[in-house]
Amino acid sequence: MTVLELDEVEDLHRLPADDVLELLAGLVVERNRLDAQITGLVRHAELTQAAEHDGLASMRSWLIGHLRLSAGEASRIVRAARLLGHVPHLAAAFAEGSVTAAQVDVVAGAMGESDRARAEEQDVDVEAFDRAFTAVAVSSSHQSLVVAVGAFADALDPDGPEPDPTEGRRLSISTHGDGSVTGRFDLDAVGGEKVRTAIEALVQAHRPAGDVRTRGQRQADALVQLADNALAGGGLPVLRTVKPHVVVTIAAQDLATEGIGPGTAATGFGTVISAARARWLACDSEVSRIVMGPDGTPLDVGRAHRVVTPALRRAVVARDKECVFAGCGAPHHWAEVHHLVHWAHGGETSLANSALLCEPHHTKVHHGFRVERDPGGRWRTYRPDDTEILIGPRITT
Repeated sequence: MTVLELDEVEDLHRLPADDVLELLAGLVVERNRLDAQITGLVRHAELTQAAEHDGLASMRSWLIGHLRLSAGEASRIVRAARLLGHVPHLAAAFAEGSVTAAQVDVVAGAMGESDRARAEEQDVDVEAFDRAFTAVAVSSSHQSLVVAVGAFADALDPDGPEPDPTEGRRLSISTHGDGSVTGRFDLDAVGGEKVRTAIEALVQAHRPAGDVRTRGQRQADALVQLADNALAGGGLPVLRTVKPHVVVTIAAQDLATEGIGPGTAATGFGTVISAARARWLACDSEVSRIVMGPDGTPLDVGRAHRVVTPALRRAVVARDKECVFAGCGAPHHWAEVHHLVHWAHGGETSLANSALLCEPHHTKVHHGFRVERDPGGRWRTYRPDDTEILIGPRITT
């Protein structure tokens, strides 16, 4: 079965397994060929400075701006385009569809311009490596090619000093339509050890009893906590005369109205969030009033003021010491000050109207759960159905 016959197949479930697999393999070959053509065109465009026709300085920026590719994908294509003219055997296999774009990227990452220059200086036979890499790519696993490519770096510097670890570090972050974020990073051994140690410290720190989330979820939570700690510490570099901070814009009436209010607030990076999420952030934040004209022009900008002052936070920490949500006990440096009655709804910013909550439980309290402090000073937690969450053994009679 050929690739072109895919359009003629009305029901894939009627195809025998070997036809389905043959069709899938054919499509991958066609995709490889198409990727090779795209890479070749990008190489030609770079050599002829075609991006300047649209007022851009590089093909990477053109791919990002005109074709809406991610920065990481644009970089991979350009990196491959700059390589292919120097590895004719790999380029030919790519063009015929037997090598993938991902495999080409593995080789391109190890045979950049500076690497090829060093190879020429040391009389390293690049063509021999080209033939070897191509043979591995068309007949072995992706990981086998990764291992084989390491031999090229060893040939360039078998006994020399350790390479600069920062040269191989990469981080790409992508934001999706719903505002969620995914990313990928590549780190050297020592850099990776530092990141894993910092995350592990938070993962292994005291956590709520009964936390049944996966390790991946807890590691992601720890990464956010690292960012929280860095932002709260005030030691990050100043951005455009302002200390880095999370920015949320919301209309005053949406902030003061009860309910979730989906799609009514926006963050500094353009992500749309709900009014409920904005109220959660506004519990312990700095607030500025901006009066907008009918044409969207700011008419007046009020002075920013801190909702929870440092003195009040110290008092809340001294009283609560940790997250007050039943069964939690996360340390105070992970926690935020929550308004029992939100200040946007008339609640006072006072010790009596404050509670210390970690981020996950602060979110829950803004989505139906409730914490209250009884006259004896004991915190109690209630579910959305008003039943109390009780900790300890259940005594029945």
